Amino acid sequence: MEPDRPRRPTLDTVAAAVGVSRATVSNAYNRPDQLSAALRERVLDTARALGYGGPDPVARSLATRRSAAVALLLCDDLPSSFADPALSVLLDGLAQTVDGHDHWLVLMPGAGCNGPRPEMVTRAQADVVVAYSLPEDSPALAAVRARGLPLVLIDQPVLPGAAVVAVDDEGGAGAAARHLLDLGHRDFGVITFSLHSDGLSGPMSLERRRAHAPFPVTRDRLNGYLTALADAGVDPDAVPVWEAPGSERELGRVGGRWLLERSPRPTALLCASDELAFGALQAVRDLDLTVPDDVSVVGFDDVPAAHRADPPLTTVRQPLIEKGRRAGELALRLLDGERPGTPVRLPADLVVRASTGPIE
Repeated sequence: MEPDRPRRPTLDTVAAAVGVSRATVSNAYNRPDQLSAALRERVLDTARALGYGGPDPVARSLATRRSAAVALLLCDDLPSSFADPALSVLLDGLAQTVDGHDHWLVLMPGAGCNGPRPEMVTRAQADVVVAYSLPEDSPALAAVRARGLPLVLIDQPVLPGAAVVAVDDEGGAGAAARHLLDLGHRDFGVITFSLHSDGLSGPMSLERRRAHAPFPVTRDRLNGYLTALADAGVDPDAVPVWEAPGSERELGRVGGRWLLERSPRPTALLCASDELAFGALQAVRDLDLTVPDDVSVVGFDDVPAAHRADPPLTTVRQPLIEKGRRAGELALRLLDGERPGTPVRLPADLVVRASTGPIE
């Protein structure tokens, strides 16, 4: 028969050893301002001597019905997500806001374009959910709603009862197209994100463009480009569009080569992200062309690498740090019982650099 294992010390063990109440020991860990410095130090010294490591966070969450976690739902897996510099900058703003408020971020990566598996969301210990750029029909979002958790949506979609932080994607895209029109361009190509969740990559048909798309960001940026061109007399149906299943340089390079090998060759490429635009710049070089003399290229995001590109990239700047910070603030307010309120829509402004120039 195995000897009895010594019982692990508990809050009550420490309280008895110090000669104080259980609440006093708890305050030493969770509310130190309630104790004198000398008493708190005596409690912690005794706890260390007894081998007590502090209150059990699981037991505390059961008692308070709070996990102290902010779940961040991502569309893609972690390698793909962290390859996107726009997400990295946004995450910095979100984490800075949540940190220091007795909460921490729990990253929940996706499996494809739809976000995390719904069973993961159902099991997750979280007080509030922040979802980054998921499609309208994401099963993960349905699982959040079924649990009744407070929800903050970044970029997309817009759902009733949820807080929203987004940017003026359509307005920013329209400004980019008008900039190129003002430079005299009339032959355009577009490299965009997926309009649908099927992961297809390649030329986008007119039927696919006109079908309802569950990704509002893709839809709004594409509409912004094509509406501005149509207003200037350019037939939007004649503008070739390449659909990329992600924001990666190699995808932009492949799409850029396809567009630049068409006849007539576009003199300007409108890209839905800076990463896609960086790939398009490489595609121009692959074909022994130059930017902006032969082809002008415009991105979207204004990530830190945009001004260091060769040449520096003209792009639409969205306030990524601000977007993350505002999402964090909304999450904390929802936890305090506030209602979601009106969606927050931040501006998107054109930043002109050397990757665009007049048509010769």
